[in-house]
Amino acid sequence: MTPHSNDAPLGAAVALDGRGACIAEARQMAAGFLTRVRAEHGVAVSQRAVEVTQLVVSELVTNAQKYAAGPILLDLRITRELVEVQVWDSDPVLPVARAADAGRVGQHGMEIVMALCEGFEAMREPVGKRLTARLALTDDPFRVGTR
Repeated sequence: MTPHSNDAPLGAAVALDGRGACIAEARQMAAGFLTRVRAEHGVAVSQRAVEVTQLVVSELVTNAQKYAAGPILLDLRITRELVEVQVWDSDPVLPVARAADAGRVGQHGMEIVMALCEGFEAMREPVGKRLTARLALTDDPFRVGTR
């Protein structure tokens, strides 16, 4: 358990315009959020968790930017020993992780996300969809709830 475990969940959210530098902005926001919860709240966050979270955020926001028109909402929360990454966009079509194909160029984002997550959900919303990826905050292989 982290020192913060009895408090309300820690979180941060940002609305992205879905254009230009929003992927870099989302990655920076994720890294900054995890660095802050480690420094200010004593939450155990490994450097690997920061890097993996940035990668997952990058893949999910890239897909939203590519396939949905308009804004993208990014929401990060600490829940127990996990960081929960939620990305909302206006396209109701749920993503599908394609079968592995070493000859395919591109379109490996969902495969990457699925390989790195402790859990993943894709749900339609009244407008668009919300994708939720849950990632381990530490590298402890004996952590409760590991696959």
